Amino acid sequence: MFDLGRSFLAAVERRPHAVAVSDGALKKTYEEWFVDIQSAAWGLQCLGLQRGDRLLVVMQNRWQMATLHWACQFAGIVMTPLNWRSTADELGYCIEDAQIRAVAYDDATVTAVAGCSAATRLPRIATGLRAANTDLSFEELCSQTPSGIILQADAEDFSLLLYTSGTTSKPKGVPRRHRSERAAAVAHVAQNLYRQNECTLGVMPLYHTMGVRSLLSMALIDGHFVCVPKFDVEATLQAIEREKVSNLYLVPTLYHMLIEHPAFARERVASVEKIGFAGAPMSDGLMRRVEQAFQPQLFVNHYGSSEIYTFTIDQQASRKPGSSGRSAMNQRVRVVPIDAETADVQVNPLEEGQIIADLASDEAFEGYLNRPEATAKALRDGWYFTGDIGYFDLEGDLFVTGRVDDLIITGGENVSPAEIENMLSLHPAVEEVVVVGLPDEQWGKIIAAFIKLRAEVSEGDLDAHCIASGLAKFKRPRRYQFIDQIPKSPVGKVLRRVLLAQFQEQALKAIS
Repeated sequence: MFDLGRSFLAAVERRPHAVAVSDGALKKTYEEWFVDIQSAAWGLQCLGLQRGDRLLVVMQNRWQMATLHWACQFAGIVMTPLNWRSTADELGYCIEDAQIRAVAYDDATVTAVAGCSAATRLPRIATGLRAANTDLSFEELCSQTPSGIILQADAEDFSLLLYTSGTTSKPKGVPRRHRSERAAAVAHVAQNLYRQNECTLGVMPLYHTMGVRSLLSMALIDGHFVCVPKFDVEATLQAIEREKVSNLYLVPTLYHMLIEHPAFARERVASVEKIGFAGAPMSDGLMRRVEQAFQPQLFVNHYGSSEIYTFTIDQQASRKPGSSGRSAMNQRVRVVPIDAETADVQVNPLEEGQIIADLASDEAFEGYLNRPEATAKALRDGWYFTGDIGYFDLEGDLFVTGRVDDLIITGGENVSPAEIENMLSLHPAVEEVVVVGLPDEQWGKIIAAFIKLRAEVSEGDLDAHCIASGLAKFKRPRRYQFIDQIPKSPVGKVLRRVLLAQFQEQALKAIS
């Protein structure tokens, strides 16, 4: 099986003059970029990094970061990207946990790198400002060209070490092999119906599975990866127009920000034929607005995780809003009782349970770095226990209704926030909505809806909408909270715990 270095080399040999990467005014063909990538791989080796060593990269989506990603694939070095918003302490944790051998950073992270004592003991590569004068510039790293092609990894080597978001505990490292990364990229191409010379928007961060999927999949089809360092509506629209971007793969939050912005216009995104989303569910209301705004030929819903990338796919996302479709080409999924210890007993259609995925998948990881307890909890019986709740409908489509941790138990009844969020999102006055359970002495939890409005509406109107939609009485929100912004992570996941903390803080202030 091909490793990723050979996969990129094949693209260079097939279409050396095709545009491979762009970053603002900069453009490089596969032939030109290959020279840079090889020079970077040689530079990393000259710094003392060997096959299997880990390089920490804390950068925005610049062409230099994409170059380092590919350089690692050729040199057999494990690319370890981290959120460019990370603090010095978070960098230190990763350096120790992953036994990092060198650090690459840019202007966005220079302060954190300068303040990280663990980073001062390592070789450092700077793109832009330097944390110290002794740090190597990216240009210096790439100043020499190797005498022959560096191609040292094989399919069994580790390609990438991703860190989970760590919303409930310290981030967990997810090591992934070349064969798993390549299988996931091939599946991504097939499931999104990509063809040669596609052009994708590289705005999803390259420390996230979605960003990596976009980067790798383009190389498999001689495509064009358009770097956008960080999401900004106008910069994103300009990149789509300038490079004639043909496909988008974004989290729902970014679609929302795009289409709600005054600068958005259908003609500015006319080149986009295919759109896909992942990372979080897309509400029914947002899905309708996105389809109307883009009018795509293909609208794909991806459901997956850092551990096993894609669980299910729906290539007609708006056909059955809320559905995540059926198993992806490299996967099998089941729904088992929420507290199940094994994969043997499956729940009936329409019955909620925990979603599990087959670890025999070509895309699967094999366990967390240095976390045997977390590995034992998640990997059981040859299956990955996702911690997600969902059900199969009578036609065999999967619906993801939330996280086990987010399930609201009110008066002894289990309530999924997603069902209520989808229903409320269809009200014309609602722009965004998040449903959580608030502590209550009588009911255990009461259902509360935190809503960002697009127009004035009363709580009575929203309750009438719930009744008209057929929502069971025990599922109707007992409290509505109108807020200016829904708190989200850098990759668009709703931070329910932040909402709860904000509510509790407000309650304490009211009492005092």
